[in-house]
Amino acid sequence: MKIKIIGIPLDLGQSRRGVDMGPSAMRYADLTLRIRKLGHEVEDTGNISVPVREHLPEQFAPGFGEEIAKVCGVVYTSGSTTIEQGYFPLFLGGDHSLAVGTIGGVTDRSSSGVLWFDAHGDFNVPATSPNGNIHGMPVAILCGYGLDILVNLGRHGPKVKARDIILIGTRDLDYDEKGLLRESGIKVYTMREIDERGIGFIVNEALEHLSHIPNVHVSFDMDVMDPGVAPGVGTPAPGGLTYREAHLAMEIVADSGRARSMDIVEINPILDRGNTTAEIAVELVCSLMGQKIF
Repeated sequence: MKIKIIGIPLDLGQSRRGVDMGPSAMRYADLTLRIRKLGHEVEDTGNISVPVREHLPEQFAPGFGEEIAKVCGVVYTSGSTTIEQGYFPLFLGGDHSLAVGTIGGVTDRSSSGVLWFDAHGDFNVPATSPNGNIHGMPVAILCGYGLDILVNLGRHGPKVKARDIILIGTRDLDYDEKGLLRESGIKVYTMREIDERGIGFIVNEALEHLSHIPNVHVSFDMDVMDPGVAPGVGTPAPGGLTYREAHLAMEIVADSGRARSMDIVEINPILDRGNTTAEIAVELVCSLMGQKIF
């Protein structure tokens, strides 16, 4: 594959500092070299410019909507152009609000199914969010709910149909968010279902559920993993995916041959231990790019 790396050091969608260093942490873990060793062509385009939080006036929740929209607008164009040029866009985050731009962009010309690996539902709207952080809203925004400035980014209205996005690894939902998710019709695989049925079965079933769409975007929030394995995240939730479960999930998606784009987000090096979380993130990217044990 021809892969284009796009860094998005966005930290305006949440309140805990440090996630803007996620792209640098993955590069420090030899991301480009590791992918090239798999035989792929790689171009790193650097980072998209993001306003510095301290240089912005203090805002009430949901804060920084306009600034996030501007960044995601650039991301949207970059994603759309990268797909059109025949590259696989690999977006490095940053907080998960950037997915409004990444998924919006890669679906600009043709639809794509979305596998959303995350401990959280990210389906809040301003009225239900307990803290107003926009990184807890991108799935709702992509489906057409929430802040108009983000819902209508790039092209008017929803970017993904509810039936075309699947949440995997969910275990930490806000009270009102649960009702919104049930009403939406989005398929949600909680950690209980993974415990009972196994990650291999779940991912294969999810891909089958999306069989009406040839392409798949993987949106991977590192907090989907158990914090004992990947501690460098801002919103850890106990009881997540193990190291091997995460790798098996990426290996199965790779075997399907349908992955055409990815974002990997929410790495916070300040909270990490020896860059462990970023190194695991790089390994997971490589598994999606076809790396095998044998």
